[in-house]
Amino acid sequence: MAMILEEILESIEVWLHVIKKKQQYVNPNLDPVLLVPGIAGSILTAVDGKGHEERVWVRLLAADRKFRTKMWSRFDPSSGKTLSLDPETRVVVPEDRFGLYSCDVLDPDMIIGKDSVCYFHDMIEEMISWGFQEGETLFGFGYDFRQSNRLQETFDRFTAKLESIYKCSEGKKVTIISHSMGGLLVKCFMCLHKDVFEKYVKNWIAIAAPFQGAPGYITDTLLNGISFVEGWEQSLFISKWSMHQLLIECPSIYELMGCPDFDWSTPPLLQIWRERSDSSSNSVVKLESYDLRESISIIEEALADNKIQYDGVDLHLPFNREIFKWANKTREIMSSAKLPSTVKFYNIYGTCNDTPLSVRYGSMETPISDLKQLVPCEPDYICVDGDGTVPVESAMADGLKAEARIAVPGDHRGLVCDPHVFRIIKHYLKIGYPDPYYNPINDYVILPTSTEYAKLDEDGLQITAVKEHWEFISGDDENSKDATNETSIHASVSVGHVGNDHSREEAHATVTVHPQDSQGKKHVEVRAIGMSVC
Repeated sequence: MAMILEEILESIEVWLHVIKKKQQYVNPNLDPVLLVPGIAGSILTAVDGKGHEERVWVRLLAADRKFRTKMWSRFDPSSGKTLSLDPETRVVVPEDRFGLYSCDVLDPDMIIGKDSVCYFHDMIEEMISWGFQEGETLFGFGYDFRQSNRLQETFDRFTAKLESIYKCSEGKKVTIISHSMGGLLVKCFMCLHKDVFEKYVKNWIAIAAPFQGAPGYITDTLLNGISFVEGWEQSLFISKWSMHQLLIECPSIYELMGCPDFDWSTPPLLQIWRERSDSSSNSVVKLESYDLRESISIIEEALADNKIQYDGVDLHLPFNREIFKWANKTREIMSSAKLPSTVKFYNIYGTCNDTPLSVRYGSMETPISDLKQLVPCEPDYICVDGDGTVPVESAMADGLKAEARIAVPGDHRGLVCDPHVFRIIKHYLKIGYPDPYYNPINDYVILPTSTEYAKLDEDGLQITAVKEHWEFISGDDENSKDATNETSIHASVSVGHVGNDHSREEAHATVTVHPQDSQGKKHVEVRAIGMSVC
């Protein structure tokens, strides 16, 4: 019977498409939204001295070679900027599609495995279905993720973006939706440019922000590098070693280290099974633990001989103490952040995933005798609850007066394409018809209020009732009547089937199509009942 009921509902959908073709719905009354991605979440383009441009992040063809020649960089402590090793190369962020192109699909040419390089794509599609329009109410802000989260050059672009959105929307304030490290960038901007933030921003929704760092993840990144792409695509992408050499000179990575001044319920540790000689020159293996401050000297010694070869020359790339000082200043600035009274802040963070807090290298059987062995050594993680990257404790500790802090089971990257997160955002942006039974703080799950199923089994008779409310978006139609003159359309349809075993199935449905409302929406009520007799 389920099949015959499904068939009748599909038939109704086909009929509705015939009477009114669905078109993109645009709501001009929405407040503008600006999407800000996290680390590695922006397309980056290299521009040479002749003005030739090529995408260097993300790409597959010749990815590793282009990455090393165009993206490898050194930190300049006088400016706080990371500069490409190639003096003829400038790394820029494309501004196509009002900034959305740079944070939508990071490799637009990729077909197979495209999901692995999608960033805000699903959220953009979802928001467009709510009535947002690119360049009118929906914008993106990509940035060079190698740089510090408080680089003035980035802030100048961010200020210009907010000003242009404000003017474009005729004086409407902006809702910022940030993900991951994008939350640190927004927080730094709010601290250092509070007047601009207060003038142009209405709401800030932070998703999976590492407000107190991602200690386990970043400790491992500094020692071993990271793979941004998992699975078979790794063989086509940038090697973990190449990524390691880039990130060791990135202020943004140091700014993601665990905050040593935060009161962690379980302190993050760097643990090493070390082999040492005792006073009698006997070999002894012990598990040694170092807190966030103590671990710096361990990382520094492990990377003391780290080198790369660039353009035929060996370059020394140890742990960068200048960047570390810069990052400590960034954390100091963020710790004093105050949210303007006119801005509402919401914090959405991930739970139910094992998330690295501490890392452990070596084992009792294979101990570390020289700290330089840590660089190629894969660690074991000591995990806590989080999104797989950011511990819950770090993500919750925003230090701001939040309207709400909401936990959503999900992984770090998956939160930006999670239907539960979409529903929370839609609720807080007050889009559409509010659900009076929905409370995102203690129940973010989509409630089954639009469809009701009732089943009854009695003496071989099974009855299934379905009640649905459908919403269709109407486009402009020169031949259509004025919405105020339209009347409701009523129709009914029935389907029956008798089986070889004399069993009988029937389904009946009634449909009411209400007139188009002022927002271009048509509401459809469907009531169906299916019966089967064995």
